[in-house]
Formats: sequence, C-alpha cells, structure tokens
Amino acid sequence: MDLKEKLISSFLAFENQVDVDAFVHGIRSKAIETFENKGFPTKKDEDWKYTSLTRILKKDYTVFPKQENDIEYRDIKKYLIHDIDSYKIIFIDGKYSSHLSETTHDGMDICLTSAALTKPKYRLIIENYFNKVATKDSLTSLNTAFSSEGAYIHIPKNKLVQKPIQILHFSTGNEVATMLQPRNLIVVDENSHVQVIERHQSLTNNPVLTNSVTEIFTNKRAIVDYYKVQNDNQNASLIDNTFIKQKQESICSVHTFSFGGKLTRNNLKFFQHGERINSVLKGITIVGDKQHVDHNTLVQHIEPNCESHQDYKGIFGDNAVGVFNGKVVVEKEAQKTNAFQANNNILLNDKAIINTKPQLEIFADDVKCSHGCTIGQLDENALFYLRSRGIPKKEAKALLMYAFANNVLESVKIPKIKQRINKLIANKLGVNIGFDL
Repeated sequence: MDLKEKLISSFLAFENQVDVDAFVHGIRSKAIETFENKGFPTKKDEDWKYTSLTRILKKDYTVFPKQENDIEYRDIKKYLIHDIDSYKIIFIDGKYSSHLSETTHDGMDICLTSAALTKPKYRLIIENYFNKVATKDSLTSLNTAFSSEGAYIHIPKNKLVQKPIQILHFSTGNEVATMLQPRNLIVVDENSHVQVIERHQSLTNNPVLTNSVTEIFTNKRAIVDYYKVQNDNQNASLIDNTFIKQKQESICSVHTFSFGGKLTRNNLKFFQHGERINSVLKGITIVGDKQHVDHNTLVQHIEPNCESHQDYKGIFGDNAVGVFNGKVVVEKEAQKTNAFQANNNILLNDKAIINTKPQLEIFADDVKCSHGCTIGQLDENALFYLRSRGIPKKEAKALLMYAFANNVLESVKIPKIKQRINKLIANKLGVNIGFDL
C-alpha cells in the first residue's frame, strides 16, 4: 500500500476518533475527495517542475503517532527564543504539550485548533474563517481532511499583543517514520498587532514528513509579523503552506529562514482585499549537502493603491538545489500598484543548482512593478580586498556572504530573532566572526 492509499484508508478511522460538528465534517469529506482525485503533486505540475516528492513519499510513515515521549524544557530550550518573554504553543508528535506551553484567554485567544473546532463558543470564527483562504490543491486538501490540531490565535479589535507567540512542533522519533499535519488559524481583527514565530524541529534522525497549513486573516489596519525558522535535521522534510488574506490598510510581513532539512517547500500566498495594503515577503536560504529548498510565492493585487515587496536571498553549496518560483498578479482594478520582486543567489561550487522563475502578470496600466533575479559567485575582487587586509580566506568568504544576506535581516522587528538568525548564519558558514552578529 502506497502512502496515498494509506491516507485515504485511514480517513474514516480518523473521522470516527475526533469530535467535530457537521460543518467541519463536510469540509473534511470534500477535502479527502479532492486529495483522492489529485493525489500528490508531481514534476508534471508546473508549480512542482523542479521539486520531486518521490524520494520522501517512499517511506512507510505512521499517520497517527500513538505514543508521546516525555520531553522536558531542557530538551527543547535551545530551539526556543528563550531569552524573551513569549506565549508558547508547543506540540510533541502532533499532540499539545500543556506543561511546556503558555497560552491565554485573557482578552484574546491563544490556544488550540482542536478546541476551536469542537467548542460552540468558537463556532462563529470557525464558520467565517476556517478553510476560507486556503487553496484547494492536493496537499492543502490533505491537511484539511486530517486537520485536528495546531495553533488557534484570535486577536480582537484594538489589541497590541505585548509578547510574541511561539508555535513549535517537535518530533521525537517514537515511530520509524512519522507524518504530521498541523493546522494553524490566525485571525487578527481591526487595529491589532501580533508577532508570531514558527518552527518545526525533529529531535531524532528518523524520517519525518510535515505537511503544515496556516491561514492568516489580517483585518483592517491590523499588523502581523510572522517569522519562520527552518533549521531541521537531514531526515526531516517540510511542506509549509501559508495563506494570507489582507483587508484595507493592513500590513503583513513573513520572513522565512531556511537553513536545514532534507526537502523544504514553502508555499506562501497573499491575497489583498482592500486599498493601501502592504505585503512583505523576505527570505534567506543557506543550504549544502543534498538539501533542497523551494520557495513558491504569490501576491495577488486585487484593488488599487497597494504595495508588495519580495526579497529572497540564497546561498547554495555542495549538491544543494534551490528553487524560487515567485508570481505577482495585478488585476485590472488594481491601479497604482507598487510591486517589487527580487531573487538573488550565490552558488559556491559547480554542483549546486538554482532554478529561479520570477513572474509578473499585469492587467492594469498605471502601476510600478519590477522583478528580477541574479545567479553568481562571490566577488573575487572583494575577496582579494578583504584578504589583503589580513582576513583569512574562510572568514573573508563568510563576511561577503553575510553582507549579501544582511539586508533581509534589517526588517526583522524582534532583536532576539535577529541575533538568533545571525548565529545560525555564522554556524552555517562555519566561522566564528569576531564581532557580535
């Protein structure tokens, strides 16, 4: 039995063991039909032309991990941004860990998807927002069919959330191979502001496949800062699907830092519904060995006087493969749109590969839009200059690569996140640069 057949046959048993109302049941039933009809994407699909899932789908994944390891704070501390005060929603093998988490219902809801899907007091939010912006592609539909746990965040009007929210998913390796499907729903109401940090981390060398879906609704004049830290081990694969719907005058920024994992696919889609909206998509990718990182982005400009800014930097060594497939769509009514898209890459050797495809589809005539990509190597003249000042070759290369990626970090609004990412970059570059990054 292959993985598709195993998932389809497991659906009925899953539905029987979870407590949901008829509304959610109907959504799940349609979603599993969609997945059954479409199956897993292949390289024949244009959006998956440069990314094959074949090698990770051959594993015999356990769909429902049965046992949870006893994990203590000391086991996960290094993966947390632990030197800031924050809310924490922590999952171990797909199950909520209450003793490691810090949630709240004090004037806002920072809690669990399982609670939101089953308790009547959340029904209005679920009916208005759950599965409303997520697309109906096969992998998102698969997640929808099995959605039961994840982070549920609802920030009401005029609320400045004083602490960042950390969402962390850990895999312990209790099973020989594990598949996880977390589902996050984030609703930020008018004039509110929240910061979220998300991380998926395996604590084992056993294969892990995570198919994650996050829906974010940024209402009028709301601000959302979202940070994805991806630095998993070499046997962990992540398919991250994030869908964002913005209302007028809202600002939503997503920073994606991809440093680890066997295969990482980031599907990031923004839909602008209103005027004077700003969407920010930025990323840094530094990978080597045989790692594969694929960024697939979309910003759809629907109404006039809006902005979007995409800036992705990639550094690829060894036999690593990078993919950037970014699309900006400007609809006919979206006059006065200002859209920028850039993908710049450095290949450290002849075996590393980058496939980049920036795209603009413009149906309006009064816009300011630009896109482009670069692929190259380190500047030999700059390298010579640094070495002539007494800097060793390895450190000189690291300085140039850090400078190359640094402008993405300038827009990070949480200082401790910036410090953590700087340390990860230095670690990936294999140097100890003699100043505080």
